[in-house]
Amino acid sequence: MTQTNPAGDGRELHETLRQMLAVLESERQALAGLDLDAIIGATQAKDWLCGELEHATIDDLDDECRGMVETAKRLNEVNRQVRNIIAANVAKRLDVLTGSSRLYRAGANYALAAGRR
Repeated sequence: MTQTNPAGDGRELHETLRQMLAVLESERQALAGLDLDAIIGATQAKDWLCGELEHATIDDLDDECRGMVETAKRLNEVNRQVRNIIAANVAKRLDVLTGSSRLYRAGANYALAAGRR
């Protein structure tokens, strides 16, 4: 990937957002297949693309870009939920192996402090 300034050129912003959508889709597939190398690759690509988008502003977005941003937000949320499900499944399996109901518990003091807000 070549370094660009998406805010400087609408075509570059479109291309960066298209790349983000492709990476989010590949991340979903990697999560579904539990492909650690692909998950790490997607994470690195997302990080790089976020850097590319860093200087873009809302004024740079045309209707097509706005649609791609909304699609990327939805895909990212789905991927986040899948990651959470995987993490919950791992925690459950570890609990079964250790015979404990939970490996991590917030202490009673934390629960009390949270309730005082």
